[in-house]
Amino acid sequence: MNDALPPSRSRRWSPVVAALVLLNAVPELVLQAADAGWIGSPNWRLWALSYGALWRGLLFDWRPNFALQPLTMFVTYGFLHAGIGHLAGNILGLLVLAPETLRRTGSRGLAAVCAAALLAGAFGFVLLSASPRPMIGASGAVYGLAAAWIHWDWRDRRRGTRPTLPVLIWVLGLALTNAVSWWALAGQLAWQTHAGGAVGGWLCAWWLDPDRAQSPRNTRS
Repeated sequence: MNDALPPSRSRRWSPVVAALVLLNAVPELVLQAADAGWIGSPNWRLWALSYGALWRGLLFDWRPNFALQPLTMFVTYGFLHAGIGHLAGNILGLLVLAPETLRRTGSRGLAAVCAAALLAGAFGFVLLSASPRPMIGASGAVYGLAAAWIHWDWRDRRRGTRPTLPVLIWVLGLALTNAVSWWALAGQLAWQTHAGGAVGGWLCAWWLDPDRAQSPRNTRS
């Protein structure tokens, strides 16, 4: 991507990362204010979940609130959270991981990785879960950014710019983090979304990799 930032210009608090954080934070902060009775109605959270969460049943025999909901929920679920703690964990992940993808691929690449991970996380949940409960949260995108980081690290090590370390170690570390989180939350964790997000983030990072774009292609006679 031609808008990638050189190392000297990569900032954790860049406008792009700040916008990404705000997109995730504002909905939950508004709902927190509604829960406290400061604005609107306490019913706003129920309304947001009803219209914006990913409900697996809507792809089968459930009746949607509006015609396009079975499609829009694949995106809107990622901007809703279950509370400040849930939001804070995902925001921390974004702040730690997003700047590296921004540095490597620029703002459009960061947006592409997040979008791919968000959609892949939703598909992971739909395909691997049988839960009738709603799924929300940006953790699919966070795991996608983590997988993208693993891709960059693997590429650097393959090119000899960093000491060799099997990529399997990083993958196992990501899987272990997912398993520990699932255990700590007594199973109330959409690990399927994390797995799908990681796959989507890795594939998008690979697609954006200039090494792939510049590699010679086979020609057919």
